Amino acid sequence: MTETGEWRPDEPRRADEQPKEKLRGPVVLRREHRNEPTTTDQRLLDSRGPSDWVHTDPWRVMRIQAEFVEGFGMLAELPRAVTVFGSARTARDNPEYAQGRELGAALAAAGFAVITGGGPGAMEAANRGCSEAGGFSVGLGIELPFEQGLNDWVDLGINFRYFFARKTMFVKYSQAFVCLPGGFGTLDELFEALTLVQTKKVTKFPVVLLGTEYWGGLYDWISTTVLNSGKIGERDLALLHLTDDVDDAVKIVQEAWRAWEEAH
Repeated sequence: MTETGEWRPDEPRRADEQPKEKLRGPVVLRREHRNEPTTTDQRLLDSRGPSDWVHTDPWRVMRIQAEFVEGFGMLAELPRAVTVFGSARTARDNPEYAQGRELGAALAAAGFAVITGGGPGAMEAANRGCSEAGGFSVGLGIELPFEQGLNDWVDLGINFRYFFARKTMFVKYSQAFVCLPGGFGTLDELFEALTLVQTKKVTKFPVVLLGTEYWGGLYDWISTTVLNSGKIGERDLALLHLTDDVDDAVKIVQEAWRAWEEAH
């Protein structure tokens, strides 16, 4: 921090600090230019407003295509990897942050790259643990009204405008998902992954919930109410793994990877 309390580019930013820049895909906006009230996703999906969207939407296809080309091109040679989801609001003095660092280091030691959303909090923790352990740390950023920018522990970073392009990269280049405590974004990514695996849109891979105190209520609801009412089956429930132990989470990932190698 400077004497006026402003963030310096060479200083890691706390999760509760206001960002000094906004990312719009590969574009960086600073100072007054970062205050645009809408995002690219919002402008694409919002059908209200002037009718000029009819003429601009076809051109958006080129921008969407460019995001997929950039993502596929940058990640095509990525080694085996695990995506770690979690809250951007996790403070550095929170035990969940320490566990995220431990997880990132353990995955790196097991030979996996770590992919996160590239932001602060739990994402930073996983990237940091991986980087400090000598692993390959990846961050896939997204344009948001409260954009934080990529954290300082990302070795390879890609910024996206569109959630759906970014989500494709998470799924395509990961061998497993591990979810640290998080909010709506983490829940969205968790259930989309489960849906893709359940419907066989992607090859089965494990989804690990790390933190029984945080995730236990959700897991109990799924394993009782949802299962007992016939909305899912026993095989669907088996897609989820609940644990407090980082070594156990990594073991689940390794076993799934070995099973995949044997099958291929």
